[in-house]
Amino acid sequence: MARAPLSPDAVVDLALRIVDEEGPDALTLSAVAGRAGVATPSLYKHVRNLAELRVLVSGRVLGELTEVASEAVLGRSGDEALRALMDGWRSYAARHPHRYSALIQSPRPETAEAGDRLIGIILAALRAYGLEGSAAIHAVRCLRAAMHGFAVLEAAGAFQLGEDLDESHALLAHMVVSGLRTLPRTARPGPDA
Repeated sequence: MARAPLSPDAVVDLALRIVDEEGPDALTLSAVAGRAGVATPSLYKHVRNLAELRVLVSGRVLGELTEVASEAVLGRSGDEALRALMDGWRSYAARHPHRYSALIQSPRPETAEAGDRLIGIILAALRAYGLEGSAAIHAVRCLRAAMHGFAVLEAAGAFQLGEDLDESHALLAHMVVSGLRTLPRTARPGPDA
């Protein structure tokens, strides 16, 4: 049987299958080459090294998460948009726990466009709360920390107490929404301003 031609996208597809099935630690160039039915050096025509492949995988995951966020908030505003965003984020991480854990959290030039788009979606969801400037950035950071923290802890099986996780997540969303309603609308000048 003839094998499909390789391309950077095809290499990322194979890498994602490995990540999905075995976790991000199983991602190696030799594992991808094995899946592709080629010798490892053949991959160097498409990716420079494992570090670049991990960034490409992360970029794909970030793009998927951005699409989920965009679909979640589409046609919604205010509390409804924020809750939908949080639910969508959690749902993506629950459906793809290994992919989510392969996401490189620090900004990279190669993923900047998808990262900027995701931040833009979050800022748009927060617009109904009247946040501007520095206050909006702080709110994005807090919201991202809440969503990411819950997703990582849930995926790791860290919530072992008997209460329902859906109720816990709904409470988190309620706490975030309630907290956003009490924030000052613009950043206050610091002592040096």
